[in-house]
Amino acid sequence: MTVRDIRFDVDAGNAVDAVVLDIEGTTSATGFVVDVLYPYSRSRFGALLAERGDDPAVARAVAQVRELTGDPDADAVRIEKTLNTWLDEDRKATPLKTLQGIIWSEGFARGDLVSHFYDDVVPRLRAWHAAGVRLYVYSSGSVAAQRAWFTNSPEGDLTSLVSGLYDTENAGPKQEPESYRRIAEATGVAPAGLLFLSDRPGELDAARAAGWRTVGVRRPGEPYYEQGVGDHAQAGTFDEITIITSGSST
Repeated sequence: MTVRDIRFDVDAGNAVDAVVLDIEGTTSATGFVVDVLYPYSRSRFGALLAERGDDPAVARAVAQVRELTGDPDADAVRIEKTLNTWLDEDRKATPLKTLQGIIWSEGFARGDLVSHFYDDVVPRLRAWHAAGVRLYVYSSGSVAAQRAWFTNSPEGDLTSLVSGLYDTENAGPKQEPESYRRIAEATGVAPAGLLFLSDRPGELDAARAAGWRTVGVRRPGEPYYEQGVGDHAQAGTFDEITIITSGSST
């Protein structure tokens, strides 16, 4: 059952200074990522590795793949095979996300891709931002992919709404409390002032273990909908989450 009108008062004991957003299943449909973005990157891994293997970001990701697979001599063909296997497994491996981010960023810039947001998300983000609530993103997708995602939305460039972007490289794995402690330190916001929105119970558990507030977002049709969000507060849309600011609610 969805808990409606979850309220956080920034002037009271349950103050929220910043909201940290997951993307897949939370702000945006997982189906779009799986059905549109994954095939797009799969079709371009080979060319990226063959043509731009000396680019620093690509070379670093390749070195990370070799380290993770224990295959220091893996050539481009074996690297591509590994990437496709990880893609099939939906593995949240940092080098996979780095290379996807490069490919997606270029696809967004060319106009091949436009990101997806649920209808309730952007109006609520704008309202929170206008009320002085800082917004951050923490996603398994790379920072480059996140930036491209928010830049190329159906409603235009949304990056002005976001104060910072975090991924598994600059923060750490999403199901480890230490990652959330790093984000709190980087943002300068006390853990109790951070509200994390995600559809994945393991991520919510890790954020709460780091002292954050949490709300699980349960959208019908998303992979984690049936599993639920454990004992975390839950909402079906962002419209059910109310942050009370001085004299107004958003």
